[in-house]
Amino acid sequence: MSPSLRPNRSVVRTRLLRSAAAALGVALAVGLSACAQDPATEQYLAGDNKGYIGAAGLRVDEIPADQRTEPVEYGGTLEDGSSFSSEDVAGDVVVVNFWYAACGPCRVEAKDLEAVWQEYQDQDVSFIGVNTYDQADTARAFAEQYGVTYPSLIDVNTGEAKLAFAQATTIQATPTTLVLDRQGRVAARIVGQLEEASILSTLVKDALAEKA
Repeated sequence: MSPSLRPNRSVVRTRLLRSAAAALGVALAVGLSACAQDPATEQYLAGDNKGYIGAAGLRVDEIPADQRTEPVEYGGTLEDGSSFSSEDVAGDVVVVNFWYAACGPCRVEAKDLEAVWQEYQDQDVSFIGVNTYDQADTARAFAEQYGVTYPSLIDVNTGEAKLAFAQATTIQATPTTLVLDRQGRVAARIVGQLEEASILSTLVKDALAEKA
C-alpha cells in the first residue's frame, strides 16, 4: 500500500473514541429512560419518606399520606371461584401481595406473610394475594402446601387487578407487596422477597396508627 493511502493512526483512533462515546451516550439514555423513577422512588431518593434497600435487593418505601395517589379500586375472582371487590374490605388496612407458585422468593416469604396476617387479622386488617400467572388449582395447591390462609385473586386471565394497581404504583417485580391505608391508597411498597416478618408488621402497624 502506498504510504499516502495508509490510514492515519491518529485519525482512526479519534474516530473510534468518538464512536465509543456516542454509543455510551445512547446506552445511558436508554438505561435512564427504562429506569424512569416513579413518585415513590423519587421520594425515597430525596429522603422524604421512610425506606431502605435490603441486602438481597429488597426495596421498601413508606409513602407519606400527603403524597399518596387516589384509592385503588380492584377486584376479580378468587381461587375458590367467589367474587371479590375492594369494597369488601373498605375501611381496613389491606396488604396486597403479587405472587405466583413457581416464584422462588414467593415460596420463601409465604410463611412471613402468613405470620403477619395471623398477627393482625383481628385488628381491621385484610390480606389479599394477586396471583399473576397461575390458574386456581395451582394457587390452591400452593396455599395448602405453604399454609397460606388468606385468599388470592386469580388475575392471569384478565390482568384487571394488576392493571388497577399499576395506575397507582409501579409493579416492577414479583413478589411485590403493597400496604393500603384505610382509604385504599398505597401507603407502603415492598419490592422483592420479604426478608423478615417484622418489616411488613411495622408497615401495617404504621398504617393502623394513622387517623382514618
